[in-house]
Amino acid sequence: MSRLNYHHLAYFWHVAKLGNLTKAAEQLHVSQSALSSQISQLEHTMGVQLFLRQGRKLVLTEIGQTTFSYAEEIFRKGSELESLLQHGEPAEKRAVRIGMLATMSRNFIESFVEPLIQQPNIKYSLHARGQARLLTELANHQLDIALSNIDVGGNDNNLWHCQLLARQPVAIIGHPGLGLAPAFSHDYAQQNWILPDEDSPIRSAFDGFCALHQFKPRIVAEADDMAMLRLLTRDSNAIAVIPEVVVKDELQSGKLKRYLVLPNIYENFYAVTVQRHFPNQIVGDLLLDALKTHR
Repeated sequence: MSRLNYHHLAYFWHVAKLGNLTKAAEQLHVSQSALSSQISQLEHTMGVQLFLRQGRKLVLTEIGQTTFSYAEEIFRKGSELESLLQHGEPAEKRAVRIGMLATMSRNFIESFVEPLIQQPNIKYSLHARGQARLLTELANHQLDIALSNIDVGGNDNNLWHCQLLARQPVAIIGHPGLGLAPAFSHDYAQQNWILPDEDSPIRSAFDGFCALHQFKPRIVAEADDMAMLRLLTRDSNAIAVIPEVVVKDELQSGKLKRYLVLPNIYENFYAVTVQRHFPNQIVGDLLLDALKTHR
């Protein structure tokens, strides 16, 4: 017989979602002492500590966060089953939480989520984060998938599953009429340049290209955000080193022109996931769609 009391687990789940015992007690219409007692019984029965107190706030321990991720899936599935038995249909829309590196191309993000747009039975949410926070929230099961242009390796604590989805060519882009040749020459030295930030893999590759050609660009602006690179390129007379996907609308409309595709320089787009006991099927479908699209 299982020692797990699902009534106690439900109380824990509500408190974990709110992070506040008082608010959870009010929503559940029980006293704080009764709610605290139920959670203490769960901790005692399972032999773990689920919460730490930080002032008035309850913070999940590492095992508490794992327990919460299980509880989320258990009670979501229970709600779906109840609705299916009573009404013949799921209670809520299926949901997927997508994290994205804050500095990567929004055009690529849009193409990734496009299969969801016409599916009214699926709710999706997008969360822009730095790389470290992306991985932390993914490991804590606060996100179902993370999109990044930085490769992620595994380690003993978090075995990341990192899938290369696409490689986008990087080009020299600028306004039409600059008279630049489609082959690299020192005519490009007469131009002002907008470049990715020095920490960018694209910038490192471009610096290598410049060293090979003994070329020093006249840099007037740098940015680590693809949306900002797009705006600077569009609204200035400088030329930029930028993935074509970032400015695809401007290239199609003729507002910007591709002068030269840089050889062997790409922006890579990765999907990062972690192993889950209850995999989200939407994530699997999205990955298959993305791999077919960018094959």
